[in-house]
Amino acid sequence: MSKPLKYRHELKFFINQHQFHIIRQRLKSLMKQDENVGPSGEYHIRSLYFDDISNKALHEKLGGVRDRLKYRIRIYNIQDNVIHFEKKIKRNDFIAKVKEPLSRDMYEAIVAGNFEVLNDPDKPLFMELYHEMNHNLLRPKVIVDYVREPYVCYNGNVRITFDKELRTGLHSVDIFNKNLDPVRAIDDNLIILEVKYDEYIPEYIRVALQLEGLNRQSASKYVICRKFLKFNTWEDY
Repeated sequence: MSKPLKYRHELKFFINQHQFHIIRQRLKSLMKQDENVGPSGEYHIRSLYFDDISNKALHEKLGGVRDRLKYRIRIYNIQDNVIHFEKKIKRNDFIAKVKEPLSRDMYEAIVAGNFEVLNDPDKPLFMELYHEMNHNLLRPKVIVDYVREPYVCYNGNVRITFDKELRTGLHSVDIFNKNLDPVRAIDDNLIILEVKYDEYIPEYIRVALQLEGLNRQSASKYVICRKFLKFNTWEDY
């Protein structure tokens, strides 16, 4: 029996370098860094996003559909010790995530078009993906690549991340491709600030963020990278 989904609030903002340095300086004395960061206080994320034959995830996001979902394979620091196939679910302003670990061999099989490795009745997410790939032609679409600086707070289970250097791969959907050479997908000055929390944001963090003064955005990295790909290659939606 699968666990009930845990939905959280998610807020996204575009901020510039000046805002980033001010907000980060405030947060450093109020929150702890995520335990997974390296010596630089960051880690690297690369995801391979999937969509179906009608690009449902892309068009629902562009169309402002409130309830939607996306599928992606995610790795960290371009290593294969942790590989997850994830389903991100959006319900109004709430998000939830379901994920299953993959082996490198499973990943290679999926990218090569061998979906039978997902035919596992004991894993509902894999069976859902297996169905989507066979019936709705769910396929890899774009690589999303960035550096994340994360902060966490126990009160309210708050997680604040600065996502920098958003890049995408133009000619490959292999996230382990050593020759990928991803290119910038947004302006060099822009950083995506994400705020996730359960029930509330402690007032001292809210004051530090000054959320009321920020411009909330619908900042989907998947859509940004797909649109960049469209305007810089021959891809068509």
